[in-house]
Amino acid sequence: MRLLRSLPRIRLRRSRSGSVFSCVPSFALGVWLVAALALDLSLTSLVRAKSGDATPSTSTSLQCGEVQSTILGRSVGYCVALPGDYNSSTTTRYPTLYYLHGLFEHERSWGDRGGQQILNDLLQSGQVGEFLVVSPDAGKSFYVNSLDGKERYEDFFVKEFVPAIDRMYRTRAERGERGLSGDSMGGYGALHLGMRHPDLFGSVSAQSAALLPKFPNPVPTEGRWGFYARVLSGPFGSPLNEAYFDANNPLTLAEHPEQFAGLKLYFDCGDHDRYGFQEGNELLDRELTEKHVPHEFHLREGDHGWSYLTQYMKYSLLFQWHCFEPTGHQADAPSSKSQPGGKTP
Repeated sequence: MRLLRSLPRIRLRRSRSGSVFSCVPSFALGVWLVAALALDLSLTSLVRAKSGDATPSTSTSLQCGEVQSTILGRSVGYCVALPGDYNSSTTTRYPTLYYLHGLFEHERSWGDRGGQQILNDLLQSGQVGEFLVVSPDAGKSFYVNSLDGKERYEDFFVKEFVPAIDRMYRTRAERGERGLSGDSMGGYGALHLGMRHPDLFGSVSAQSAALLPKFPNPVPTEGRWGFYARVLSGPFGSPLNEAYFDANNPLTLAEHPEQFAGLKLYFDCGDHDRYGFQEGNELLDRELTEKHVPHEFHLREGDHGWSYLTQYMKYSLLFQWHCFEPTGHQADAPSSKSQPGGKTP
């Protein structure tokens, strides 16, 4: 209502009954008020746009399809959450976030289990702006090329899938406008792909990433480590090829930060993750901190899976939005906000 102060003064006088009325016709006063409010709202929107704040947006719509892969020899399903104005603003291009699902999930899991609603809530509250979210089916691949060469998922993802999405949708096809995110197996994949391909991706946010330090020797056949060995047998061999596992492990890749310089990193994990992944996440935090790599890490109160993501996925999406660089919203590289050994509520 700042603009109302600049209106010509309207002289008011009280009637004998004490009510207030104007010396000008009520219609004219109404026109002044409506015009003033409309202009004030327009100026407020302009100020917000220049300051880089996100403005409230309509909900996303989910579209699913398939990409034919020569590398894998089959089609791969995917779903993409499109901004509410995607079909009406036919010239607008958008940043893209690739969301990588966890083990025993698929391309529809992010939308079906609540991820899309979390994004819609952030959009409608104006906390983030518009970007695409693309989730491909990855089976149990861990987003790597398998040891036996039969499932070259990493090659498919970077050589076929990302270029296909850039062709089919109005993306901003540059690294600063591409992010990777994921949970559990997908968190592992986001870190792995981001650290190995920083020329394609500018930001990574991983939640409850399946980070494991070196396996005990010999590898147990029962208990937690036995479960890990069985789950990892597809991409990393059976029996587990520890050298190949270590070569792909984000904990190993983090030892050479010069190879992913400039990559913006965020990761968090529950303090009582039922698979014990908080140990690997805390180890990654220590490695990056010791090597003075800018990153953001939070150990949060919670377990694993969608009970955790429902509470905390919004922080990953907020991080990604601030990493994207749409007009008027260029982000600075994040500084380390982690506190080794501490917890974030």
